[in-house]
Amino acid sequence: MFTGIVEHLGLIEDIQQLDTSESGGGGWSLTIGSSAPILGDCHIGDSISVNGCCLTVTEFNRESFKVGLAPETLSKTNLGELKVGDNVDLERAVNGHVRFGGHFVQGHIDTTATIISRTEDGNSLRLLFKLPAPTAGQNSLLPYLIPKGFIAIDGASLTLTYVNDADATFGVMLIAHTQAKIVLAAKQVGANVNIEVDMVGKYVEKAVLASLGSDGTAAGSGLVGIIERVVEKVLANKSSA
Repeated sequence: MFTGIVEHLGLIEDIQQLDTSESGGGGWSLTIGSSAPILGDCHIGDSISVNGCCLTVTEFNRESFKVGLAPETLSKTNLGELKVGDNVDLERAVNGHVRFGGHFVQGHIDTTATIISRTEDGNSLRLLFKLPAPTAGQNSLLPYLIPKGFIAIDGASLTLTYVNDADATFGVMLIAHTQAKIVLAAKQVGANVNIEVDMVGKYVEKAVLASLGSDGTAAGSGLVGIIERVVEKVLANKSSA
């Protein structure tokens, strides 16, 4: 679990698409350097959020650490687009004694979105994004996006300033301090970013659907069942009057 408060900017030092070392496991690996500030309490097997994606440390030293990328991670995130020399947002898994300054972030990326505009507003920066069209394997994420709600973009907890359901776009504003602390501020129009919507909204949706009887349309269950019983009672009252 993470908070979305980025601790440090790391630097991609090495990318291996087939890492046959013990720590590489025969798959895709990233080595992230310039990371000493977050490695003082690191252990093999720890979780570190890299651009919002929860990854497992498989090797580390005082300055750098290695993580592996599974095929699911590569298909769902922008991590496969990284190049040596790129910066990435880093956050260690949250401790129970820290102040929770962001929101509940799992590090499980839902999809990627594309930056479609950048607009300076005083010393702040407005960014507008477009979500991909829903598919058979990915429902629309728009139900989880509300103005002033939470969203994690490349792992940074941000407040939504704009949501347009009709064209599947949303926006955020970055203050000057945030611009200096996260990778998003340097990304240009056309770049892809990792998106994780607020997990609380997902749980609320599931609870409501369960109370309605799955999707709420099954005969005799949920909301349909309630309406049926009310109608039956009304008709029974009318027939006995």
